[in-house]
Amino acid sequence: MSQKDKSRTPQDEQGPAEENAPQPGFEGAQAGFEPDVEPDAGGADSASEVDELQIALDQARAEAEQYRDQAVRAHAEMENVRKRSQRDIESARKYALDKFTTDLLGVRDSLELGLQAAEEQAGDFDKLKEGMEMTNRMLASSMEKAGVEVVNPVGEAFDPEFHEAISTQPTDAQAPNTVASVMQKGYTLNGRVLRAAMVTVAKAPEE
Repeated sequence: MSQKDKSRTPQDEQGPAEENAPQPGFEGAQAGFEPDVEPDAGGADSASEVDELQIALDQARAEAEQYRDQAVRAHAEMENVRKRSQRDIESARKYALDKFTTDLLGVRDSLELGLQAAEEQAGDFDKLKEGMEMTNRMLASSMEKAGVEVVNPVGEAFDPEFHEAISTQPTDAQAPNTVASVMQKGYTLNGRVLRAAMVTVAKAPEE
């Protein structure tokens, strides 16, 4: 073997194919290589919009809860008002005649005293009449206080709203279609007819 051959190293003996082969570790470097990618700028904007929507949703829920509470309270208050009104109406219906009834108690007392006097003083009609007149005055006063007025239309023009004609009476003493006499007095309560007066109506005498 020549001196030239001895001086050749194992690297020198590698062929052209071996020289072009990839160096160890190069493939791994290629496999782990990732290109630079810029971050998505729209991601931050999307997150901000979600936060804003969540805040708006929370506010809407809070307002809805507030309105619901107000509606519940308003309903409860209306129910209380309705119940109070119903109680007041019921109370007014039951005790509307309270004062009038209290006044009538005196009238009844007077009647009972008159009857007692008539039994004890038989034949004393003057005393009995006096007691009855006093009782009648008491009753009339109590009725006037309650708004009850007497309809006694003798000589007045006949009014079918307040008078009920029982018969007619030919007469020259009164104008035709006026009340000649009253068979039964009528009564009104604050202007409204409680009972029409039963009357006889005058008419011109027949020739």
